Formats: sequence, C-alpha cells, structure tokens
Amino acid sequence: MRKTALTLVIIGALNWLLVGLFQWDLVTALFGGEVHRVSSVLSRVVYTIVGLAGLYCIGLLFRDDVSRAR
Repeated sequence: MRKTALTLVIIGALNWLLVGLFQWDLVTALFGGEVHRVSSVLSRVVYTIVGLAGLYCIGLLFRDDVSRAR
C-alpha cells in the first residue's frame, strides 16, 4: 500500500511540475478535459485517487520505522 501511495504521489507531483513549467496537464491530456463528459469523469477519478494517496502519505511522515517501510 505504501509503495502504491508513494508512486501516485510522485505521479501527482510530476504532473504539477508539468503544469507549473509548461502549463500542460498530463492527466487532462490522457483522460480528456471538459469537452468529453466521460473523460472528464476519468480525470476527476485520477485526481481523487492521487489526492487520497497524498493524504495516506501524511501518515508516513510520523512513522518511526521509515527504514522498514519497503
């Protein structure tokens, strides 16, 4: 679960990097934007999953056994 959450958080961070540097949203490019209703829903699902992974990773900040978090 930790590796999955961290992977999703990294993907989210890289997406924000692309938005910040190039004003290009990878998730929207892959799953569509406002024009396609189904694609827009898929984008929202991806954003929600990445956000939930970020919330999960907050708990990792307070763990003492970080070296065993493999």
